[in-house]
Amino acid sequence: MKNIYGSNKIEHYVLNNGVEIPAVAFGTYKAADGKSADVIRAAIGAGYRYFDTASFYGTETYLAEAIRESGIPRREFFIASKLWKDEMGYENVKSAFERTLNNLRTDYLDLYLIHWPLPEPGYKEWRQLDKETWRAMEELYEAGKIRAIGLSNFLPHHIENILKDCRVRPAVDQIEYHPGYSQEAVVNYCRERGILVQAWSPIGRSRVLDEPLVKELAAKYDVSPAQICLKFAVQRNIIPLPKSSSGDRMRENLDLYSFELEQDDIWRLSTMPQTGWSGEHPDRARAVI
Repeated sequence: MKNIYGSNKIEHYVLNNGVEIPAVAFGTYKAADGKSADVIRAAIGAGYRYFDTASFYGTETYLAEAIRESGIPRREFFIASKLWKDEMGYENVKSAFERTLNNLRTDYLDLYLIHWPLPEPGYKEWRQLDKETWRAMEELYEAGKIRAIGLSNFLPHHIENILKDCRVRPAVDQIEYHPGYSQEAVVNYCRERGILVQAWSPIGRSRVLDEPLVKELAAKYDVSPAQICLKFAVQRNIIPLPKSSSGDRMRENLDLYSFELEQDDIWRLSTMPQTGWSGEHPDRARAVI
């Protein structure tokens, strides 16, 4: 990691291939539900430069529009996208990647991820499909079209399948992570292998924000419950991907270095009863929560 702002503020991490990645991103899932780039435009104004999108989100074109209108050079942004379940497979990856580049109006990506390890629950040939998908991504990486490649929603047995014979090791794994669902086995597995963990749904929905422990800690540190959740990721060197349509909340979600969680409080958050889980699991049908 690269410490820019003193003893406790991390501005960038360094991936296992030497690429620097910002320590906080803006998640664009549902950020263009109003069929406009307004929310993403506001996020740029709030100071975000790392944006996480995906072909499934339908936000790539709006992100491109907001970046173009900002007047800020492309090189100052870190753009990540993901290929969807029906875009897996060697040939499909190549065409999906070109669509994403066209949507984003760029000639390279900073990070490209496989969105899910299985195209559908119970898919028997996922090991071979993942290997073929990864081989295509390796070729795009080696051609200089992607600065780093990685995974999303992969559990240790999925990642191990990739690591057995890959040429390029995954740089990140993006998982659901928040108090009440911190997936410690995945986090520890990735850390031991130099894979940076990213947290989608880092605030964990209103159920987590209303948890007595989270509210207690928000009062203790004089911050919002959302900031407690985000700090829970940041302080463990996990990149949170918060999203918001409110400019004030966007700025608040970047203000994570004016306080430090005590170790006891991190342990308490890590051992909260399960709450706020989305119901998503890569090997099973979505649970009704």
